Amino acid sequence: MFFSELYSAYYVTVANVLREAVTRPVSQEDIRIIVEKYAFGESILSIPTALKEERWPLLRPDGTAVLKHQPSMPLTTMEKRWLKSVACDPRIKLFGEIDLGPDFDGVEPLFLPEDVIVFDRFTDGDDYTDETYIANFRLILDAIRKKYLLDIESLSGRGRMIKQTVLPRCLEYSEKDDKFRLRGACGRFGSTLNLGRIVSCRASEEKTGAFSGKNRAVRSRTVTFQLVDERKALERVLLHFAHFEKSAEKLDDKHYSVTIHYDKEDETELVIRILSFGPLIRVTTPQHFVDLIKQRLADQRSIDQIDHKSCGQ
Repeated sequence: MFFSELYSAYYVTVANVLREAVTRPVSQEDIRIIVEKYAFGESILSIPTALKEERWPLLRPDGTAVLKHQPSMPLTTMEKRWLKSVACDPRIKLFGEIDLGPDFDGVEPLFLPEDVIVFDRFTDGDDYTDETYIANFRLILDAIRKKYLLDIESLSGRGRMIKQTVLPRCLEYSEKDDKFRLRGACGRFGSTLNLGRIVSCRASEEKTGAFSGKNRAVRSRTVTFQLVDERKALERVLLHFAHFEKSAEKLDDKHYSVTIHYDKEDETELVIRILSFGPLIRVTTPQHFVDLIKQRLADQRSIDQIDHKSCGQ
């Protein structure tokens, strides 16, 4: 929001038109091409007309800019503070060293990682400051981009060492687990590995062309729930589940039916996410998912009762 409100698509598009118009006259065709590249599909109906009719007095009739120099779009202090905060997040440093440059010297972060309190998150997340973890993450990321095999040694859930050759496909981040996991092709079956369990990781001598590994089969599931659109619940749900394939149907002025498609491996996380909306959401199908909701609520009630008794002793 810091960036889009100040420098929206219209600002960026017109700035690119002016950059061309400072050096040479621009035609309506030039403007159309720039608008199609930087703005929205419907913007072709408004931006060229506003410039041509001089409702936005930025171009002369001959197509040259009224400016003498190309427009610049410097960052505001608020934007710099926000970027400084992002640079403080240990997760972003997994992708490489961050150097914001001298323009950020003396700029205070808008907030620090310890200022953010996240509810409904497991407390055993990955250690993003561990040097081995960082090195493994960067090697995996490079292997995904360049499509080469990795020899990986990792610990199973029972502490057993597992050695396998993997062709990495993608990295996923679980907000609820606060962990990264690797998905890729491995042997007869696909492989999903938690990065925190990887002991060693190195480029394999095996050639990708001779590798016969298969991708892990996606175990597709769906869950349908009814939503009461109070306190902008629909907007929050669509944003919260933005990375899932989904559909929504309006039932009446306040009620919606929402169906989400997910991988079986993400089921526990999805249960926690849905429960975070409280009574605004009621799961209708499948019965298996309804039972998971009931079981988790029952488990939570038992924990609360134990804690209550402990406090009373």
